[in-house]
Amino acid sequence: MASWSIPLRRSALTARQSSRCLVASSSRLQLEQRRSYSIPVSSSPFPVASIPPPLKGIRVLDLTRILAGPYCTMLLSDLGADVIKVEDPQGGDGTRSWLPPAAPTLDPQHFPKGLAQEEAQRWLELPPESAYFLSVNRGKRSLTLDLRQRGAQDIIQRLIRESDVVVENYLPGKLAKFGLGYEQVKAIKPDIIYASLTGYGQSGPYSTSPGYDVIIAADAGLMHITGEADRPPVKIGVAMTDLTTGLYIHGAIMAALIGRSQTGKGVHIDASLFESQIASLANVASSFLVAGTEGGRHGSAHPSIVPYKVFETKDSPIMIGGGNDRQYKTLVEAMGRPELATDPLFRTNSDRVKNRQALEPLLQSIFDEQPIDYWMQRLEGKLPVAPIRNIRQTFEEHPQSKARGVVTELDHPRIGKVKVTSPAVHYGEGRMPISRPPPVLGQHSSEVLQELGYSGEEVKEFRAAGAVGAGA
Repeated sequence: MASWSIPLRRSALTARQSSRCLVASSSRLQLEQRRSYSIPVSSSPFPVASIPPPLKGIRVLDLTRILAGPYCTMLLSDLGADVIKVEDPQGGDGTRSWLPPAAPTLDPQHFPKGLAQEEAQRWLELPPESAYFLSVNRGKRSLTLDLRQRGAQDIIQRLIRESDVVVENYLPGKLAKFGLGYEQVKAIKPDIIYASLTGYGQSGPYSTSPGYDVIIAADAGLMHITGEADRPPVKIGVAMTDLTTGLYIHGAIMAALIGRSQTGKGVHIDASLFESQIASLANVASSFLVAGTEGGRHGSAHPSIVPYKVFETKDSPIMIGGGNDRQYKTLVEAMGRPELATDPLFRTNSDRVKNRQALEPLLQSIFDEQPIDYWMQRLEGKLPVAPIRNIRQTFEEHPQSKARGVVTELDHPRIGKVKVTSPAVHYGEGRMPISRPPPVLGQHSSEVLQELGYSGEEVKEFRAAGAVGAGA
């Protein structure tokens, strides 16, 4: 493995295991050389990262569904990991059915060359590719297994032996019924990194309670501080607790891989939406823990900074961030009211927070006098300020979005060209390249099974028994 990759320190293998690894490795190489069809990923006009993908050579067994887990494993795939997404043959990941919106399916004549007629017919019969699923599953391969079947158990155990990381988001104890709990997996692969993602964690009185983003938002404080002061609590516009947890567990897996390279030992990572969200309460949590100050709803305003909120202009809202006394002075001078910077009621941020009920209506009356273009010309570049853009404007009109390439267009085998958000981080000159489009359900089942050393006849037997779903 190249020196820039996370080194793998594996436990000693028996002769039989070594032989199996060689067979699987050989099969994988042969598949790469003679695959019946390939799906090119559109090249980006923007530079790629200055370092190679650091997780190249790392295999991740993805037993997650919906959002937090798939988001985590997508981030790992963005860094070069081979992520094998195990899905139920009957419908796959639940988000595949979360539509509309969905991408229209190509006419069969535009399906990949070499795709078997039977598989093409299956693709036509599948539900459309949902926008939700497409958003968090790029870079992965899809393998359909019915874990209740004995054959599937054999497959997944062999897959565990060939994997570095397992990520799962089942209720505690659920996977143990299939022989896939941490201790059982560790017995198969002693240095495995096994990441469990649940609503409330592996222990405690709520450990067996299902956790959904909006439920945790209500149960752990976030919803209480979201919304306008005189209105009921609301959820925020995206499932941020799920996404935050995905980021936390992605970081934990990276740390565990580094730890394993130093000690040769794996670990069980226990992550939860509940604790991730509480940790993300940041200053609101600290205000309570340090001073006993209860959090509240402030709309777009900030409890400890004034002015820091959305104001209405003559024709459109504008977000103002006066984060310190200098920025406040710049603001009121640009508004033609420099005396407000020296008024004893508003001189310091502490004064302004104390007297926000007097200052904010005064500033609002001034903003009302001119349209947003006028205020943007006066304020942009002098202090934090922005219009409230909708999603279309963010992607299609924002000059920074265009300059930074926040959208990547991929070639998807079933829907053709599809746009996805680009990986968020640049490494030197650019981003890590996206290796694959989001997979069609079961698209890589035969490919993965052959890599594991199963013969074509064995694959047919697995399908006939229902252990493996239909797929290429």
